[in-house]
Amino acid sequence: MVNFLDRPNKTQHFDGLVITDTEYTHPYVDWHYHENAYFTFLLQGNMTEGNKKEIYDCSAGTLLYHHWEDPHYNIKPDIFTRGFHIEIPKEWFENLNITQNNLEGSFHLRNPELKILMYKIFKESKINDNNSETSIQQLLLHIFSHLSNPKIVVEKKPIWVKQIDELLHENFNEKLNLTALSQTLNIHPIHLSRDFYKYFHCNLGDYIRKLKINRALSIIANNEKSLTEVAIDCGFSDQSHFIRCFKENIGITPLKYRKIME
Repeated sequence: MVNFLDRPNKTQHFDGLVITDTEYTHPYVDWHYHENAYFTFLLQGNMTEGNKKEIYDCSAGTLLYHHWEDPHYNIKPDIFTRGFHIEIPKEWFENLNITQNNLEGSFHLRNPELKILMYKIFKESKINDNNSETSIQQLLLHIFSHLSNPKIVVEKKPIWVKQIDELLHENFNEKLNLTALSQTLNIHPIHLSRDFYKYFHCNLGDYIRKLKINRALSIIANNEKSLTEVAIDCGFSDQSHFIRCFKENIGITPLKYRKIME
C-alpha cells in the first residue's frame, strides 16, 4: 500500500475512520492501492485519476469511492489542489452490518445528493464539537444506504435516465421545464414526472437545486468570486434565494461555509 497524502492540514481518527484534509504536492503518484475502502472528495484544484477500468478528469466537487486494495494512479497539474479523504476499515462495515458485495472497484459518484452529504461531513469535521462524530457516522451511513441499494444493481435503468442526468448536469443553471425536457427525451411528461423520483429519489426541482448548490460549493472553495457572483453563475434568481437554498441543503450560510474552508 502507498500513502499518497502529501501535506495533511488536519487528520481525525474515531471508530476506525481516518478523515484527512490534504493538500496534494506530488505531480504524479504511480499505481498504488489502499488497504481500506476510501472516499476521495476534491475540494479545490484539479487532478486525473486512472484505474483498471477508466480515467477520471477530476475538478473541484468530484467524489470518488475506492474499494479496498483497488489499484489506481494520480496526476496533478501545477496548481493548488486540495482533497478531503475518508478511510474506512473492513471492521467498520462489519460492525454496522453493511454489505459491500455490490461496491467492489472504483466509482465516480455524480449524484448531487451524495456530494452534499460529503460536504456536510466536511463541515462537521471542521466544526468538530461533541456532536460531530455522531453526525459524521450518520451522514456516512446515509451515503452507503444509497450505494448499497440492491435495486440499482438488479434493475436496469431505461436510457432516458442517463440522458436526463447528462442534460441536467450540463444545463442546471438555465431555466428548465418539464415539457421541454419531455420533448427532448421523447417521453410523455406524466411518465417523466412519475418515474423521475423512482430513479433520483427526489423531484426534478430539488435535483436541479442540488446541482446548483454543488456547483456553488466548488466555486466558493476557490474564493475568487463574491457570493453574489456565485449565485448568478449557478442560476439562482437572486442572492436571497441562493442563501436560503444553500442553508436548507448544507445547514449553514454560504458565508459561514467560506470561512470554514479557510
